[in-house]
Amino acid sequence: MSPAVGFRDATAIAGIAQTEFAKHLEPSEAELACQVIVAACADAGVDVSEVDALCSYTMEATEEVDIARNIGCGEITFFSQIGYGGGAGCGVVGHAAMAVATGQAEVAVAWRARKRGSGPRPWTNTSTQLHVPGQWTRPAGLLRPVDEIAMLTRRYMHDYGATREHLANVATAVRSHANMNPAALMYAKKMSREDYMAARWVSEPLCLFDNCLETDGALACVVVSAERARDLKHPPVYVHAFAQGLPPEHQTMVNFYNDDPLIGPAWACARRLWANADFGPEDVSVAQIYDAFTPLILLSLEGYGFCKRGEAGPFTDDGNLEWGKGSLPVNTSGGGLSEAYVHGFNLINEGVKQMRGTSTAQVESAETCLVTSGEGVPTSALLLRR
Repeated sequence: MSPAVGFRDATAIAGIAQTEFAKHLEPSEAELACQVIVAACADAGVDVSEVDALCSYTMEATEEVDIARNIGCGEITFFSQIGYGGGAGCGVVGHAAMAVATGQAEVAVAWRARKRGSGPRPWTNTSTQLHVPGQWTRPAGLLRPVDEIAMLTRRYMHDYGATREHLANVATAVRSHANMNPAALMYAKKMSREDYMAARWVSEPLCLFDNCLETDGALACVVVSAERARDLKHPPVYVHAFAQGLPPEHQTMVNFYNDDPLIGPAWACARRLWANADFGPEDVSVAQIYDAFTPLILLSLEGYGFCKRGEAGPFTDDGNLEWGKGSLPVNTSGGGLSEAYVHGFNLINEGVKQMRGTSTAQVESAETCLVTSGEGVPTSALLLRR
């Protein structure tokens, strides 16, 4: 697989911003988006009038026309949206970086504004006509994403002997990181292994603490050329590599049609990502792995090559994912499980903070960071470096 041409380290993330995270915020999603984009530009030291590329999710309630008009952009020369919810986060940043690297734009902004904490939950609305594949899975009792992932988790446990202890390793690791992060919703809420084991079932074998939060909030980042970034306010965080992945015969979340449903989009994305990079998994200092559910981290650890097939459970033992203890600190802000769930964009910003040296759980001498988007859906990933 040949590497991407002219992309490696050609661009950098120069500015980031986030709003408060909460169960309910008063501003609309459009207001939150405008506020956070303006703040990200200020963090980068660029004027909003210089923004000429806008990249967001198809699930984003805000639109480019409204954003550009309300924040005072000049001419927009590139805009794109990416689908599949949590699979899109790294993709929107990757598209922004490609726009800048190819000369389509000079200052690109990617963002996500979301008020899921305020509700409603889309899978609770039974009057809505379901699209494929929901037409086939919901009537069979897979009513929510957690039900679909619970089925995959049970299969993984059956095939490889993974246990709830391994899921607890994930949940307690990211909660310990959130307890270091004042911006995290779970900052003041410690969780022991006993707390995890006593939690109520949501969809067996997944309990309450295997599920991400539902959060109101917004985040954004600003991408410019590597050359320009070196003259701005912060040390550049280079976008070293980017990839997207959609495997053959895929069905979102459940992967019914594959011979092996546990080989999901992460595997396809990883092959392209590492082909585009000049280093491998063994050189990653810290990882921000999409965690709508704890078992997605296990599947992604294998998909991105940090351990062999079926070995992700034991890989999490002995605090191996924890800051100050393990070989691969994961989700050092608390992630979607314990900081906030904004379709994974907080993982991107945390990756930038790690490369800047400003994380609340800063990994000493961190030089590289993997950021991933949702496993179980068409996905995307970034490699960041100092």
